[in-house]
Amino acid sequence: MDAHDVVVLPFESSTPAIARTRLASFLTINRAAPTVIDDALIVVSEMIANAVSHGSPTSEGGMEISWSINGDLLELSVLDAGSGGSLKPVDFDEDSLSGRGLSIISTVADRWWVDMSHGTRVNAELQLSPR
Repeated sequence: MDAHDVVVLPFESSTPAIARTRLASFLTINRAAPTVIDDALIVVSEMIANAVSHGSPTSEGGMEISWSINGDLLELSVLDAGSGGSLKPVDFDEDSLSGRGLSIISTVADRWWVDMSHGTRVNAELQLSPR
């Protein structure tokens, strides 16, 4: 059951909601467990929110968001045109209103990494079988 989807969405604060709807549909059609769907929606939302907050839009004003099922892994990816910067999780601070995105991704995803060879692509993997 290998499947994938790539979407280019606007570089705007409303984009996480659009992506969540599309990803939830994709995962439901591909019979992912509800817990996996919940985790995937959290991760993709944080990835997109980080791109909008810290990255740069493409020359067309968007970002590329993709997801794929490869065997028992769900792979998520968000690409923006930004470069440089530091992409490391920070410790949770109960008083902070922001800055938790990478910590959340690091906690929820089974694995994540960044590729800055062409813009900034943040990737994450989640096991499809519930933990």
